[in-house]
Amino acid sequence: MIEEADVQINPGAAEFPHRQIAAQLKAQVRRGDWAPGERLPSIPAIAEMFGVAKQTVQRAVDQLRVEGILITKPGSGTYVRGTRRRLNRLSRGRYGGFRGYHTDLAARYRQQLVSVGRSPAPPEVADAFGVADGTDLLCRRHLVRTDDSPVEVGASWFLPADTAGTSLERAEAFGRPLYQEAEEVTGRRYVTATDTISARQPSREEAEILQIRPDTPVLHLLHVAYDEQRKPIEVAQATWPGPMTTLTEEYRVPAPAEQPDPDPGLVLG
Repeated sequence: MIEEADVQINPGAAEFPHRQIAAQLKAQVRRGDWAPGERLPSIPAIAEMFGVAKQTVQRAVDQLRVEGILITKPGSGTYVRGTRRRLNRLSRGRYGGFRGYHTDLAARYRQQLVSVGRSPAPPEVADAFGVADGTDLLCRRHLVRTDDSPVEVGASWFLPADTAGTSLERAEAFGRPLYQEAEEVTGRRYVTATDTISARQPSREEAEILQIRPDTPVLHLLHVAYDEQRKPIEVAQATWPGPMTTLTEEYRVPAPAEQPDPDPGLVLG
């Protein structure tokens, strides 16, 4: 709930009213007045409490939504964002620490195969394969959900010449990672992979599937897996709601290089 003590707008302050409201709402979320997943009062109700126009409250909510503190579900309301989803489909996380390893995310995430079939390749996929835009490729589309909401929409693309007559063309899930199935049926081994991550606005379809406002930024991954001849086997796409997603990389920092002992015959002056 919104405490009366927090409903304070100083018209003479240099800070805009919507930023003052955003700061107070953020403070209440941080101290646990609203739990993750809890719905906030309606925009008109908050506006009445603060004695401001609905547009002012909407600007405050939009600010907190972009910051990843709130999430708006069209037709439902505004909620406190739950736990952020850590990206786990970068090349190392996708393939694991050793061949055959597969992280089981079933306890938190459920991946649903949406469709399998030929589809025109979008420009970024066509470029990765070196084919013309709109070329028909095999596409396996999926959706990943948590208990309460979709968190990823994605697709894996293959050249039809590599997959004709194989299990990859069937609308069925496999009891192992997709790349292992692809290796077996194509006879090509995944050797290297590259990931390109960008931030952008969602398409209308992505916004509808992810249940986010059309102006909510998303993170988009283009993953290209290559064989030993550096020829692409699979091009995968994944899109996540930006405010709900964090990118975390852990790595070692190189130690200082040892300085060689000076030449004893060299006179330093």
